[in-house]
Amino acid sequence: MPVLASHRKPRTKVRTTTPAVGLTTAALASVTLLSTQSATAAPAEPKPAVEEVQKKVDALYRQAGAATQEYNRAKAASASQQTKVDTLLSDVAKRTEKINEARRALGSYAAAQYRNGGIGPAATFFLADNPQGYFDQSRLMERATERQQRSVTEFRTQQASAAKKRAEAVKSLETLTETQATLASSKKDVQTKLTEARGLLSRLTAEEKARLAELERKKEAEAKEKAAKLAARQAAEAKERAEAEEKAREEAAKESGDGSGTGSGTGTGSGTDTDPGSGTGSGTDSGYAAKAEKVLAFARAQIGKPYVWGASGPSSYDCSGLTQAAWREAGVTLPRTTWDQVEVGTRVATSDLKPGDLVFFYDDISHVGIYKGDGMMIHAPKPGANVREESIYYMPIYGSVRPA
Repeated sequence: MPVLASHRKPRTKVRTTTPAVGLTTAALASVTLLSTQSATAAPAEPKPAVEEVQKKVDALYRQAGAATQEYNRAKAASASQQTKVDTLLSDVAKRTEKINEARRALGSYAAAQYRNGGIGPAATFFLADNPQGYFDQSRLMERATERQQRSVTEFRTQQASAAKKRAEAVKSLETLTETQATLASSKKDVQTKLTEARGLLSRLTAEEKARLAELERKKEAEAKEKAAKLAARQAAEAKERAEAEEKAREEAAKESGDGSGTGSGTGTGSGTDTDPGSGTGSGTDSGYAAKAEKVLAFARAQIGKPYVWGASGPSSYDCSGLTQAAWREAGVTLPRTTWDQVEVGTRVATSDLKPGDLVFFYDDISHVGIYKGDGMMIHAPKPGANVREESIYYMPIYGSVRPA
């Protein structure tokens, strides 16, 4: 049977553009949304200028320096308190042993009395085989009773003394605990400030770091210029003093000669009597100069060693650790912190500084250096730096002292 041809009209393929239109609309919507978000987003914070970073880092280092001094004070107090506690505990142990000895003595007396059965003296006399022996024994017992009373008194005294010392030890332990808490808090504060400072420096670009180094060089140059002016002024004043002293000696010699010529020997003698006063002052100055020489010799030997907060040598130092160690070489004991060191010795003006004097910086007295002359000092500057010579004008001066 023949196959019949199909009378269906072939279907025409029609291309639709709807999906493309949908994609285009979505893309446009996305662009619009992103544009809107960009327009409404908060602007990024401007990056601080290098000068601002420098000021903030310097402030953080200064705050860390103050926290370091607090740490040093707490550490010294903790060590002192620990020694006191150990001494008290040792004393309590000794007194407890004495109490035990007194208790054993009382126990032996009580045991003897128990063995005696508590018989009265009259009954003991009549029951005794030898009355004379009884009297001898009675006298011994009286002396024994006196010893018992002394033992009881000693026991009570030792008991009260031990209780008092035990109370002192408990109080000292409480103080030690508080001091150690302050020590831990100060340590955390130092670490926080230093971490923040390092973070600021680490975010600087190479160009910004170079700019920061240039600012530091400029600051150092200005400080050295001020130091040079101070050195020149001090040299001029020293020259004037030397000339005045020389003139005074010449006039004294002339007056002495005139007095000898006229026979006024008494006047000459009187003039000689005034010399020991100035001689004593000269001796004092030379004594201080000898100590200062030892201090500076030690300080110079430490140049190049790193600053480490809380360190007092021999491989590293913080600022007050260096000054303390240096003056120890001259036989002078300084306290541990800048706050306490500034109270030692005699206050001196900046214009009157001599080698060996201590120069303190900032209103919070958080830094100190050793004056070496010519407006310069040796100090342990800050974290990341080494012990070095530097102008005293690199930082704002608080004041100066002559320790000995």
